[in-house]
Amino acid sequence: MKRQTDPDVLLLQAAADPTRLSILRQLSDLGEVCACDLGNPGISQPTLSHHIKVLREAGWVTGERRGTWIYYSLRPQAVARFRYLAQAVGDASTRGHPAGRLSSQHGLDPELSVSACTAELAT
Repeated sequence: MKRQTDPDVLLLQAAADPTRLSILRQLSDLGEVCACDLGNPGISQPTLSHHIKVLREAGWVTGERRGTWIYYSLRPQAVARFRYLAQAVGDASTRGHPAGRLSSQHGLDPELSVSACTAELAT
């Protein structure tokens, strides 16, 4: 199997794992976090190190050594790229999707789900 090299795919694949997504949420909530404080209970240090390595290689996080500890933080460029990709997918889905056309025709919020759009049209 060919190893993926597309940076967008690597970014999304890294975020798709539940443990890595949890780490990303921690970094998003707390900003800069010491490696010793990252992770969830029940995750071993080697497993945590593996997940951090995947996030670093995908461009999500950066680390700064301070003495014996490494402090990790989200890279703003990765967050911006993720937002761009999510927006691009959202824009594409509403352009061709009936809910997207209905939203523009009936002045509905394009952020609403399909079921919410249907419910709003019924009223």
